[in-house]
This record gives sequence, structure tokens and C-alpha cells, in this order.
Amino acid sequence: MADNAVVYPKLTAEQRRAAAGQYERANQVVKGGDHDYGLQLLLTCCKIDPSSLIYRKALRKAQRAKYNDNETGQSLAYLRSLFTRLKLKRALMRGNNEEALVQAELIFMRNPWDLSAHIEMARAFEGLGWNDHALWALEQVRPQHTDNPKVNRPLARLYEKRGNFKNAIALWELVRHADPGDNEAQRKGKDLAASDTIARGRYEEAIKGEESTTVVRTAAENSGEQVPAEEADPAKKKADRYPREIANLMEKIKSNPKSAHGYLHVAEVYKKSDQYDKAKDILEQGLVATNNNFDVTQALFDLDLDILRQDLAVTEERLRESPDDADLTKIRAKQSKEISTRELEYWRRRSDRFPTDAEARFEMGLRLLRIGQFDEAIKELQTVRNDPRHHGKALFYLGLCFKSRNNWRLAQRNLEEALQHLKTSDDFLRKEATFLLASGLAETGETDRAIELGCELANIDYSYKNIGELVETWQRKIKK
Repeated sequence: MADNAVVYPKLTAEQRRAAAGQYERANQVVKGGDHDYGLQLLLTCCKIDPSSLIYRKALRKAQRAKYNDNETGQSLAYLRSLFTRLKLKRALMRGNNEEALVQAELIFMRNPWDLSAHIEMARAFEGLGWNDHALWALEQVRPQHTDNPKVNRPLARLYEKRGNFKNAIALWELVRHADPGDNEAQRKGKDLAASDTIARGRYEEAIKGEESTTVVRTAAENSGEQVPAEEADPAKKKADRYPREIANLMEKIKSNPKSAHGYLHVAEVYKKSDQYDKAKDILEQGLVATNNNFDVTQALFDLDLDILRQDLAVTEERLRESPDDADLTKIRAKQSKEISTRELEYWRRRSDRFPTDAEARFEMGLRLLRIGQFDEAIKELQTVRNDPRHHGKALFYLGLCFKSRNNWRLAQRNLEEALQHLKTSDDFLRKEATFLLASGLAETGETDRAIELGCELANIDYSYKNIGELVETWQRKIKK
């Protein structure tokens, strides 16, 4: 079942109130030290609303707290839960996935780190079509089983389904290392890695010609530092350089641990060598050491965005090979929306921090447009349209906003003005503005003007969105 077709159980208002009340009471008693009563209340919440990860996360946290995070749970936990394990397997065999979730939670009452119960819980979630829940279940147990193929294989499959190709590649590689003869791991890792390599080279194309900003990196910046071809052993040169560079920077951090600059610099070096996990670790350390420094916080946002953009680039590459793949098309749409949403948050934070930053407001307007919040986008873009750096582009995107709001007159006015102010380097936007104007004029009966603009565009790029054929159609309409 596709993620965007997930069906969760429908709860009555009374059920929702009951679960919320039990949850609130559970938090109170757990804080008071009564773990057993709190666990029963939280388990009841999960039974009432099995799709709520809020309840499950609270339950797992309380279960682990009961055993002081010892990672083994109750003594003889496995033997004491044998009957429950049989009931769990029987529920899965019968396809009773919600019952399987209950039995898994009962096992966690004795050992919240139980490996097989987490794997079975993930299977039950997948059986219900709740792939994000299955991902969460496996991620809960992976820190204790980082190299275990029983965890890494299903987790890799789930990451691939979600379009998290970077994570999937890393996990398939771990599966292959654990079992060199594993054909699936070899095939999957090779296919995804090949797509990733090609996609990184086409990274700028994958973000569809968007302007390069401090958040939207260029293809070269995202693909790592280019090693000169004349180097005798470029792979060794790269491997030798980064550890020395990191070691020097770490010494600077030790001498001044409260300075954000050192953490930011080390993270950039890790990113160049594709060590995103280490980049994230050093930034999280820096966040604590610098008391939530703004630049470090933004760098963490940026790091997550880099990974998401590279996953999108891989999806685009795979779609080139299989353009009719419906699942990949859904993954691309989901990835694009998530990237725009997170970028919006990035620029909103920067705009709040620096209210006079015109670039931040322009980028906010652009992201608001992408996710369909047209009124908010208009507000932001109108704020910066008189800024010389963004004038032409802001007018163009205002035209798109008004067109999406079905206000053709204002769309026409902004698009016409945009054509007067877009720079020669904004070739794509100039073409698109001309096309939108010509199409809009044709639809509103101003066919002569539409033909004039269409001919201008056809003279520059005859194949652009079939403008040549459209002009001929409009001309035949006038003759009739």
C-alpha cells in the first residue's frame, strides 16, 4: 500500500477523549514514579488508537525508564514472554495485524529492547500499510544491532520506499558486508549507488533550474570537492587530506569549544567526504556547546535538506529510466513537498532573525508558492519586489500566484512587468513568462496579442511547450 493511500482507523469523539484522558493521566503517574500503572494506561491508549505514534513513543520511553535503560529489561524476559510470542506469531499468520501490535507491546513490557518483537511489530505495521510506523519500530532497535541484517534489510527496503536513498544505500552496504553472498543486497546497493552517482552529476537539473542560494547548493558543492585529474592516486589523496584537515580543526574546537565557527567548518569537511552522519554529530555537539547558536541550528537544517535533495536527484534519475513508474512519481511528489516545507522553515527562521533580509523574504515567498499558500506568498513577494536584486523574479512569481488565484488581470500585469525587468541570465523565466502571457491572452480572447508573443517565443525556442503548434492553432482560429 502506498504511503499516500494510508488508511488509519476511524475513532469516535468519545474514543479520542478517552485516549487523551488516559494519556494525560499516564504522564502524571509516570512522573510520580508509578511506572506500572502508567504503562497500563499508555498501553490502553495504544489499543484505543493503534496508529498514534505519540502514544507509542511515550509508552516505549516509560518502558525503558522502568528498567533504567539497561537494554535487557526484566531478568529472564525472553522465557517469561514465550506464550506472548506464540500469540504474536499466530496473529501475524492470520493477518490480524492490530492484535499483533498489542502482543508486541506486551513483550516490550518485559523487555523494550527485544529484537524479534520489534521486527514483528514492523511487519504488522507494514501489513496495515503504515510504512512510517514500521520505519520507526525498526529505528528503535537498530542502535543495539547496527550490523544485523535482520534489522538493516527491512529498514533498507522501507527507506527505499520512502525515497530515502542515501540511507538505503548505506544499509544495503551493511547487509552485503554481513553476507557477501547476498544477491539482493548486491543488486540493490549497486543499482541505487549507480543512480546516486549519476544523479549527483545532474543535481542542479534535479532542482529544475532554481536559483543558487546559500541553502540551494550547486551540483559541484553537493558532490564534494573535485580532485584534480593529474593526481596520481586521487582516491588516496582525498582520503589522506580530510582526516588531517579534520584533526587540525578539532584541535581548534578544543581550544575554543564555545565558538560556532569550528563546528561549522568540521561539518563542511565531513559533507565534502560524504560523511553526513559525522557532520550531523559534530553539529549536534556544537549546538550544545554553543547554547543553540543560530548558525549551527541553520546548518543542521541545511544538512538535512542536502540529504533530501540528493534523494530527490536519485528519484529523478530513476524516473528517467522508468518514466511510467507510478510509485516513483509519488515518491518524487512527496520528496518535493517535504523539501519545500523544510526550506520554508529554514528561511522563515532566518527572516525572523533578520527582519530586513530581503533574500530570506524572497525565498520564503517562493516556497509558500510551491506548497500552495498563495496569499502568504503574495504578501512576502510584494514586500521585496522593489528590491533591485529580486525585482524581476518577484514580479514573475507574483504573476504565478495571481494566476493560481484565478486573477488573470493581476497575473497579466505582473508578468508583463516581469518581462521588462528580468535579466538576460534569467532565460528560463523569460520564456515561461512569455508562454504564460501568450496562453492567458489566448484564453481571454486577445488572440492577436497572444500570436505576437507566441511568435516572439517561437523565434527563440520553437519547441518550448509546443508554442509553434499553439501559434498555428491561434492563427487558424482568427481565420475562421
